[in-house]
Amino acid sequence: MAVVSKKIPAPDKVKIRTALLSVSDKSGIVELAKALSKEGVRLLSTGGTHKSIAAAGIAVTDVSDITGFPEIMDGRVKTLHPRVHGGLLAIRDDTEHQAAMKEHGIEGIDLVVVNLYPFEDVRAAGGDYPTTVENIDIGGPAMIRASAKNHAYVTILTDPADYPALLDQLSADEGQTAYAFRQLMAAKAFARTAAYDAMISNWFAEALEIVTPRHRVIGGVLREEMRYGENPHQTAAFYVTGDNRPGVSTATLLQGKQLSYNNINDTDAAYELVAEFSPANGPACAIIKHANPCGVATGSSLVEAYKRALACDSVSAFGGIIALNSLLDAETAEEIVKLFTEVIIAPAVSDEARAIIARKPNLRLLSVGALPDPRTPGLTAKTVSGGLLVQSRDNAMVDDLELKVVTKRAPTAQELIDMKFAFRVAKHVKSNAVVYAKNGQTVGIGAGQMSRVDSARIAAIKAEDAAKAMGLAEPLTRGSAVASEAFLPFADGLLSAIAAGATAVIQPGGSMRDEEVIAAANEHDVAMVFTGVRHFRH
Repeated sequence: MAVVSKKIPAPDKVKIRTALLSVSDKSGIVELAKALSKEGVRLLSTGGTHKSIAAAGIAVTDVSDITGFPEIMDGRVKTLHPRVHGGLLAIRDDTEHQAAMKEHGIEGIDLVVVNLYPFEDVRAAGGDYPTTVENIDIGGPAMIRASAKNHAYVTILTDPADYPALLDQLSADEGQTAYAFRQLMAAKAFARTAAYDAMISNWFAEALEIVTPRHRVIGGVLREEMRYGENPHQTAAFYVTGDNRPGVSTATLLQGKQLSYNNINDTDAAYELVAEFSPANGPACAIIKHANPCGVATGSSLVEAYKRALACDSVSAFGGIIALNSLLDAETAEEIVKLFTEVIIAPAVSDEARAIIARKPNLRLLSVGALPDPRTPGLTAKTVSGGLLVQSRDNAMVDDLELKVVTKRAPTAQELIDMKFAFRVAKHVKSNAVVYAKNGQTVGIGAGQMSRVDSARIAAIKAEDAAKAMGLAEPLTRGSAVASEAFLPFADGLLSAIAAGATAVIQPGGSMRDEEVIAAANEHDVAMVFTGVRHFRH
C-alpha cells in the first residue's frame, strides 16, 4: 500500500547548522570541513574521516557520541541508528515528527557528505570474493537514500566535485541552501546509489554464473557531455561502466579535440579489431570508417602494416580511425599525417611520434597502455524500444576453432593462413560481411548488405578500384582467400568470390544448401573449410 504524503510544502531555504561527514574518498574533505566550521556548522563524523578532520585541528564530534553506541563489527555498524536516521528523515515542519525528535533526543542533520566504499575499484583490481563482499557499503547508501528522500530539509553530497558549489551556496545566502540545489543533489545521490547497486548485482551474477538474472541494470559514470550524438539534432553523453577493459574508455587523450559520439563508437570498433592481432605475431593496423573496417593488415614493421591496410581502400580511409596494436613510432606517424584522419589509437606512443602528430592539432591521439584480450568474456548491450538487449561478448577466436575441410581439395598452408586472417576480420564487419585477404592483408571488404552476394560483389569492386590506384594489372583478390561471417545460403555468393579470383573459402557452414555450395567449390577446384561458428554483427 502506498504511503500518502501529508503535503507539507518544502522550504526554499534551509540553514546548515549540523553536518555529517563520512567518506571513503577523502579528496577535499578536510578543506570542506574547515570551510563549514568557519560558517559555524557543527560537524559530526565517523572513523577515518573523523580522524582526518580532527588531525587538522577542526572541532568535530564522533557519531558514537550522538548515538551513545560505539562502532562495532569492524565498522560495519556505526551510523545505522535512529539518532542518525531520525535526524536525516525527520520532516522539520511536521508537529508529530518534532514531537518524536524531542521525545527521543534526536537532533536534525542538515547536510550529509558521504561517498561509498570503493567496490568498483576492488572489483576492477580483481579482488577475491571475501574482499569484494567486504567492500559493499551498507551504511553509506542508507544515509544517502535517507538524505536524498528528505531533500526538502537535507542537503546530500556524494561527489567531491560538488563541494565548491555547496560552499558557493552557503557564502551567497547566509549559510543556507536553496531547494533547487537540494533537489539536484538528491537526483545525483539516487543515481549514484543506483549505479553502485548495479555494479554489485552484476558482479554477483558474474561470480555465481547467473547468465540471465531476473533484474539486469547497467550503470555508468558520466565521463563527458558530447556536443551532439550521431547527428547534430541529437543530444549525447559518454558514460563509463568501470569494467576497465582497455580501450577508448580507459585511454588518455594526448592531443586533439574532444571525441565525438561517432568518434568513440568507431574508435572502440577499431581497437577491438586490431586487438585480434597479437603484437607477439607482429605489427598490425586497422582502419575503420563508420564502425566498419576499410583496411586491415600486418607487416614486418608498423609502417608497412599501415601502408598495406591503407592500400585496401584508400578512398574510404579518408577521415577514418586508425588503430595500431603496438607502439606508434615516428616513421608510422610521418605516413599517417599525410592523410586526413580523425583518430589514432595505440597501446603507446613514442615522444617522436607525438611531436609529428602535433603538426595536426585537431587530430585526436589516444594512448591506452594495453590491448583488450579478445578471449575475455563480458557483456554487450543495446537498447530497443522499451527494452535492453544484453548478450555475452563475441569472444570466439578462429585460432581456437576446429576447422573442417569440406571440399575435395584441402587448402594450402598459405591459403589456411589467409583464411584465418579473413575470418578474424569478418568478425568485426557489419553483416552481411565478405572479406578477401591475401598475405596478411585485406584486399577487398564488403559490409552491411542485405544480400550476401552483393557484399561479395562490392568487395570485388573495391579490390578492382584499389588495383587501379596502385597501377596493378589485376586486383589482389586473384589467389586470395575469402571469408563469410555467416553461412553461404546459396552458391551465388561463392561464384561471385570465385569470379573475383578467390581460391579458398572459409565460412561457418550450416545452410540447407551446404551440399550445393560445396559442389560448386569442388567444380572450380576451390578449397573450403567450415568453422561451425558464425559472427553476425549488427
